Amino acid sequence: MPQPPQSYRELETLITAEYATLSKRLQQTARFMLDHPQEVALATVAKIAEQADVTPSTLIRLANSLGFKGFSEMQQLFRSRLVDELPNYTERIRAVRSATGETPDSTQLLWEFADANRAVLEQLPSRIDPESLEKALDIFEKAHAIHVMGARRSFMVASYMTYALAHVDKPALLVNGLGGMYGEQLRAMSQHDALLTISFSPYAEESQKACEDAHQRGLPSVVITDSNLSPLARFADVVFVVNEAEVKSFRSLTASLCLTQTLAIALGVRQDKTRDKEKGRDKKRKA
Repeated sequence: MPQPPQSYRELETLITAEYATLSKRLQQTARFMLDHPQEVALATVAKIAEQADVTPSTLIRLANSLGFKGFSEMQQLFRSRLVDELPNYTERIRAVRSATGETPDSTQLLWEFADANRAVLEQLPSRIDPESLEKALDIFEKAHAIHVMGARRSFMVASYMTYALAHVDKPALLVNGLGGMYGEQLRAMSQHDALLTISFSPYAEESQKACEDAHQRGLPSVVITDSNLSPLARFADVVFVVNEAEVKSFRSLTASLCLTQTLAIALGVRQDKTRDKEKGRDKKRKA
């Protein structure tokens, strides 16, 4: 089976190319989806099927015919498109209410976000390769300083990681681009430093440039992102792919924060063990 589209634009191109080969029912479904992308992004399978005047199984058949394992995998591309086109939360809330006809109360939202985040946190350990964890810690331990980059939504994770590293006595600098000085901050990295970049779709241009610059200079780099196909992945020595919870097109950062906290504390444990060994060697020499 061919690899499914990785973006809404690729999906749109594929549907256009394959449209003539689809059955009438699948054509009807495909046409509805492209004409009503917000509804497809936000509504349930049953609601979308009702609006498109097809059965839920027809939606699944269309997804399968386009290379997806199921409808939810294809729907994710519509959700990503919505997030990219409506970065303003107020506009997105309005779109959610319009597409679903729902106005959830605060308690309902709290339960939905809690359930979604609980699910991704339970999956996180099995999604992270232990060897990658150790390799990232090797890079961080050897580095004289760790430069942490995260633009836009990822900035919060980068800020926390910088804070956490400072509290385990690891020199860390937040690449915040204050005054538009991303370039100057990145050029301050020495050959003995390392770069940690956190970036999710649509992948900030500044973050991509940071990874590319570090790669060209031969500096070790670790990336936390949302796909192995992320444009940052090819420049990194270690890539962590994190699946974040999403509720009504609003993505969480819980899994990324959990991973960065793990990296920071694990590094602190390593450094403490190293200090114990050094103290032991000093005692032996004095004896």
